[in-house]
Amino acid sequence: MPDDLSAPTAAHEVIDLWPGAPPRIIEDVPPESAFSPPAGLAAHTTMLRNVSHPTLTVYRPTGEANGSSVIVCPGGGWSILAWEHEGVDVAEWFAARGYTAFLLKYRVSATPADPAAFAARMAQNDSLLSEPLTAARAPKAMGDIVRDERLLHAREIAADDGRRALALVRERAADFGLDPARVGMIGFSAGAFLVVDVAMDPRGPPPAFLAPIYGGETRGRPVPADAPPLFTCIAHDDRLLFHMVEGLYLDWSAADRSSELHIFARGTHGFGMVRQGAPSDRWIDLLGAWLADKGFG
Repeated sequence: MPDDLSAPTAAHEVIDLWPGAPPRIIEDVPPESAFSPPAGLAAHTTMLRNVSHPTLTVYRPTGEANGSSVIVCPGGGWSILAWEHEGVDVAEWFAARGYTAFLLKYRVSATPADPAAFAARMAQNDSLLSEPLTAARAPKAMGDIVRDERLLHAREIAADDGRRALALVRERAADFGLDPARVGMIGFSAGAFLVVDVAMDPRGPPPAFLAPIYGGETRGRPVPADAPPLFTCIAHDDRLLFHMVEGLYLDWSAADRSSELHIFARGTHGFGMVRQGAPSDRWIDLLGAWLADKGFG
């Protein structure tokens, strides 16, 4: 397992998200650890669990700097962080194209410290994602799926960390040669819900752009009049979430906010930067073109 991906390196500055104790916490979280799933779409990639110390890892541009920046929020069902294929790989893609990327390690709910008990819980979660659903049975809101109070609380905490990350990058924009008005957010799965939750209630200026990838919802709330331009995508065979992403696009569009939606015939859930030879492999190139068209690239 590539443990170096889960730890800070000399090449990347790591910023503590909160100067002291955050306003809200998740209690009784075991020590943070990295693991690598033995099977599945993201097999043998690095993932993190029991994150209780949130940070931002800075990826400075390796290409010509363009003055834009993006906060990258991996997914993981508010229980883990898909650190490599929805985090590090994405941050490096942006850095190679002139963006300053800030990889957010946000807090997640506690999972069993015992590896066997943890593996059993993950297998249960995986079975939910792979359940064959007709379009009529596919859920239209995360509340139809998640009722566990621990996960609902973790979702709120994740949004707290997302808002703090946005404020912190703006506060330090001059340190990185950035325009504080050009700070966007991208998130995957639970990270997609995080970035939409922040955009719906930013408690400050909204992100400059928003890219929730296979996730996100408005929960029936009105889209703010200053909501950022939105790029979203989903695979049609992601039966658990494709209706939610369709609904997110429709809510943004109905509010006359700029929005772009791509639905790929195949890709399943959680593709991130994994190349499968599926239509969803094109998503990152489409995002790059959209960002350039919006003046951020």
